[in-house]
Amino acid sequence: MTLENIYLIGLMGAGKTTIGRQLAKSLSMPFYDSDKAVEESTGVDIPTIFEFEGEEGFRDREQKMIQKLTQIKGIVLATGGGAILREENRKVLKDNGYVVYLQCSVERILERTRRDTQRPLLKTDNPKERLQLLFEQRQPLYLACSDFKIDTGIHKSKTVVNRILEEYNAVNHPNQ
Repeated sequence: MTLENIYLIGLMGAGKTTIGRQLAKSLSMPFYDSDKAVEESTGVDIPTIFEFEGEEGFRDREQKMIQKLTQIKGIVLATGGGAILREENRKVLKDNGYVVYLQCSVERILERTRRDTQRPLLKTDNPKERLQLLFEQRQPLYLACSDFKIDTGIHKSKTVVNRILEEYNAVNHPNQ
């Protein structure tokens, strides 16, 4: 039985890292976070990369990292919220694994991220407006790229993990 990679996509604060860790543990698979991997490879945090290289510079680094991580087999990968903005990333995710869109309302994300200082895109006078805009821009890309969608704002993480496992197993082992 080959375990297909599971890639988690969705807005910042949707729970990709939290769900990803639990999912990886349930499947006894290694967990990777593309944002953390970029930070480890550069030696600086994402806000610093944004400050010195802008969003475009960060997206270049993110794309290289996703390219690298998707070559590893049998992993769970949490991607950055904007990873799907680049067509190359959407294609490599779709082609190399099972893509799960963790959807969450803007209100819930605001609650979860309001004290987080590590979110460069939310350093604005109106974070709710910014999140709403990001949601509207990215939602069609998340939907087009994903194999399965689940709302992390209304379900407990354990329920989300169990639902993903059910869907993932149904796809990977359709005759069981």
